Amino acid sequence: MQTALTALYDHYSRTFHQWQAAGISVPPCFIVVCNNTSTSKLIYDYISGFQRQTQGDPATTQPGALPLFRNFDEHGRPLARPRTLLIDSEQLESGQALDPGFRTAAADEVERFRKDIIRRTGNRRQAEALSDADLLREVMNTVGKDGRLGGGTRCVVSVSMLTEGWDANTVTHVLGVRAFGAQLLCEQVVGRALRRQSYDLNDQGLFDVEYADVLGIPFDFTARPVVAPPQPPREVLQVRAVTPERDGCEIRFPRVQGYRVELPREQLSATFNPDSTMEITPDLVGPTVTRNEGIFGEGTDLRPEDPDNMRHATIAYKLTKRLLETRWRDPNGTPKWHLFGQLKRITGQWLKNHLVCKGGAHPAQVLMESLADTACGRITGAIMAAPACQDKPVQALLDPYNPTGSTMHVRFTTAKRTCWRTDPRRCHVNRVVYDSEWESEFCRVAEAHPRVRAYVKNHGLGFEIPYRFRGERRMYWPDFILLVEDGHGEEDLLHLVAEVKGYRQEDAKEKKNTMTTYWLPAVNQLADYGRWDFAEFRDAYEMEGEFDKLMGG
Repeated sequence: MQTALTALYDHYSRTFHQWQAAGISVPPCFIVVCNNTSTSKLIYDYISGFQRQTQGDPATTQPGALPLFRNFDEHGRPLARPRTLLIDSEQLESGQALDPGFRTAAADEVERFRKDIIRRTGNRRQAEALSDADLLREVMNTVGKDGRLGGGTRCVVSVSMLTEGWDANTVTHVLGVRAFGAQLLCEQVVGRALRRQSYDLNDQGLFDVEYADVLGIPFDFTARPVVAPPQPPREVLQVRAVTPERDGCEIRFPRVQGYRVELPREQLSATFNPDSTMEITPDLVGPTVTRNEGIFGEGTDLRPEDPDNMRHATIAYKLTKRLLETRWRDPNGTPKWHLFGQLKRITGQWLKNHLVCKGGAHPAQVLMESLADTACGRITGAIMAAPACQDKPVQALLDPYNPTGSTMHVRFTTAKRTCWRTDPRRCHVNRVVYDSEWESEFCRVAEAHPRVRAYVKNHGLGFEIPYRFRGERRMYWPDFILLVEDGHGEEDLLHLVAEVKGYRQEDAKEKKNTMTTYWLPAVNQLADYGRWDFAEFRDAYEMEGEFDKLMGG
């Protein structure tokens, strides 16, 4: 066992110094797997060192055999933060493995842990009464996380811990010092070292290969060892709400799961707009011409069955039938057939003026399953936008368990370097992770405009809009939310949902239709979330002028 431990430690030492040279602040993690407390205690003392006390003599320190894992300095004094931990189920409950000076040495991390508990649970009493067991559990849950209680842990000697779901993505070396009675147990233990350190894609759009060194854990198969330098994780940035310093810039929003619509019962009309137009192209319906060439003989062009013989009235009839069956039903689920004539008239108007076929596509292809659902959505949206529907508001169905979202809950890490450092006077979150230069330009415009009181990028925020496209229920994530003073006073700010987009495809039209026809009317009926509006910005060079015009400048 000693020979195996020393050999694996030598490899760990090389990895440790490579990570240091790469500027990685957290160390790699070395795991020793045991199956009883007595064995684990002997290994722990051998690795980290221990103090020997004899009767009548002062305590003497026996230094650990592995320098990087020692819990004592060169003068024999215990380190404030242990580099090696001994963990089993009994100690995890009692908290006896913590050094008495740990609370003092890790005061900043303990205070951050305490604030995190208050933020998540609101229980200040629980945060103030943290036990040693709570701290030890937090140490184990944060191994390899910079700035947290377990960020400096280098070695863990465990007793039956690695089969209980514990994760740390900095584990690079695993040593098994126990008998394994089942292959599944081997795979569970090794799985703790297979958590990826980085999920960033390389230049080929793939994950870089990562390896872990495992010794003393048998497998039923034989694999050739691969010698490769360890890939240290990329440095990450923490994106979070800055509280309480920026709480004045908090933005709250409703979590909408669906809509309840009361449709007109008798007289129907429709108000079409440019977004009511639907384009059918080969991208949607598939190739319209395929060239077939044999080895000998003349080639030929294969085309789908020509649907031009289907009359305009037949297409309108079939589309209206689907419209009634999917969108216009009474509370009992029966289609409202008495509205067939009016809906057929509106459907005919839409087919004549707002259905565009390109690239050899045919109007009859709108009856395809996915396209027909999109067409029904455009027609229903036009009916909802008509004056006859203005007195029948759409109702929002909120998440019953979590009806309100807030910038207060933003907290995630990112390896991206495309981050905008926000103005503390304008944004509750410390950084914006932008996906394009257009979005960074929008951040500049928003922060510079005098009417903007606060804004946030919808990244890690959880702000989503349910909509339907091609017969499927989907979620739309707008780019930004802004609080704007639009002339109604500081007590009645406008919530502006902004989308920064260049090329608009059919799904973008459906998103906007859902926003303007369903989401905005529904949310503006709610009393607790203020006034809301929606805007799209499609030209980076005209963005500032369009935004100023929208603000009334």
